[in-house]
Amino acid sequence: MQEIGSNHAQSLGFSTDGFATTPTMRKMHLIWVTARMHIEIYKYPAWSDVVEIETWCQSEGRIGTRRDWILKDVTTGELIGRATGKWVMMNQDTRRLQKVSDDVREEHLIFCPREPRLAFPEKNNKSLKKIIKLEDPAQYSRLGLTPRRADLDMNHHVNYVTYIGWVLESMPQEIIDTHELQSITLDYRRECLQDDVVDSLTSPEPIDGTETVSEHNGPAREDADCPQFLHLLRVSCDGQEINRGRTEWRKKPAR
Repeated sequence: MQEIGSNHAQSLGFSTDGFATTPTMRKMHLIWVTARMHIEIYKYPAWSDVVEIETWCQSEGRIGTRRDWILKDVTTGELIGRATGKWVMMNQDTRRLQKVSDDVREEHLIFCPREPRLAFPEKNNKSLKKIIKLEDPAQYSRLGLTPRRADLDMNHHVNYVTYIGWVLESMPQEIIDTHELQSITLDYRRECLQDDVVDSLTSPEPIDGTETVSEHNGPAREDADCPQFLHLLRVSCDGQEINRGRTEWRKKPAR
């Protein structure tokens, strides 16, 4: 998904040094940073399966842009996955978010669908669901994670794909052994750089999505076949929040 998105941006003439920046963005030292990502996989492809990935971008609010993906099995035409992500504009020098100017919008929107098109058009779909903060103490944790050089993107941030791996580092092994990831939502709340040391925390999601996870994580969801978890990535030394996440799992199919 990341590769096809990058290829699409490059084919449209956007730069590769700043990841899909337009001429005006480069002149003003502006870059895109990931704000939110939601992925749903309905069926994992098997070895030798051919997957078709369709992607497109469009405007999202005053400071953002979004990209959507649809994944299909080429042989059967079956929908096997969908995803959507939001990026916001940041000044590379001040590290502050910045409104998308009319000049940038014109450079960008010429390649966007004329009518809004969403990978998740359903009302109240899971991609819109708010993620509450997971509070200490978490039931599961993996401490002291450090970025590798290969984890850094073109803007010298930790690549947004790396966060998925860090979230999974603190998942209970019994879930990893018996279930497969069905959906993941990540809210990116702070940039993470090469020298940061990161803690990954995980707890079962409470039944009431509005309540805070307590020491015993509240009344956790009881559906053993489709458990859901809340996640938090934070800076080890000062506890600054880097990322909030939610994952949903399903039983692995019989092989």
